[in-house]
Amino acid sequence: MRKDLHEANRLSWNAATRAHNSHKGDQAQFFRNGGSTLFPEELALLGEVHGLKALHLQCNAGQDTLSIARLGADITGVDISDVAIDFATQLAADAGIPARFERADVFDYLTHAAESSVDLVFSSYGTLCWLSDLNAWAQGIARVLKPGGRFVFIEFHPYAMVFDQDWTMCYDYFNTAPLAESGVSDYVAESGDGLAVGEYQAGEQDFVNPHSSHEFTWGMGQVITALSQAGLCVARLDEYPYANGWKGFDGMQDSGGRRMVPPTGMPRIPLMYSIVAQR
Repeated sequence: MRKDLHEANRLSWNAATRAHNSHKGDQAQFFRNGGSTLFPEELALLGEVHGLKALHLQCNAGQDTLSIARLGADITGVDISDVAIDFATQLAADAGIPARFERADVFDYLTHAAESSVDLVFSSYGTLCWLSDLNAWAQGIARVLKPGGRFVFIEFHPYAMVFDQDWTMCYDYFNTAPLAESGVSDYVAESGDGLAVGEYQAGEQDFVNPHSSHEFTWGMGQVITALSQAGLCVARLDEYPYANGWKGFDGMQDSGGRRMVPPTGMPRIPLMYSIVAQR
């Protein structure tokens, strides 16, 4: 496990989170007006959560956590970024939505949390690439889930990650070494209203992250194997030919409902996948 790289990523996320939230307008008002940041796919995968004790891993600034809390779950959000957790805590108070937030490296949290303590673990979008030990992650999830509890996961597809921004095949799908990057980008600005909460705001312009970051590559087989070997039964695996909200590559278009697809004429490829697994 590369805790040194996790710590470097924490600094990078602290800087990027400030930029991301500068584009999202009055988020507390958005939630007070009944808004939700969950896409239809997450809602369908989560199903009925009212009364469940839930854990949201790598919750970022808490918008999805609060959206799940609004559905009646007793939920805790965990993230490594100090800025994200501070923002999420204040947002929950301003929006009047009960949810707890804890700043921690996800591995530390899963190691020290009570065993068999939650009914539901949720994680979504751009989370796996920050984890240096997939087996420890899966084992930690299995550890905190109650018998019969569910892990609901939706993520950008690893096949899509072999492409550069201009759709050139650039990265090795089977890479095993950490990838050094210039820092977490302002992907909210890059995606415009695809990822904004409420109406998109211009916010911070020409963001350059002063802290580098490090990412890790995990293929689909590695994810399924890690969950299975941790004792979780994979109930379903789905793939999607679009990316919710994220315009990660040149020429992506909104096909409706903020489902971003490749430019016209390109073959369809998997851009997201989801997993539901049960202990």
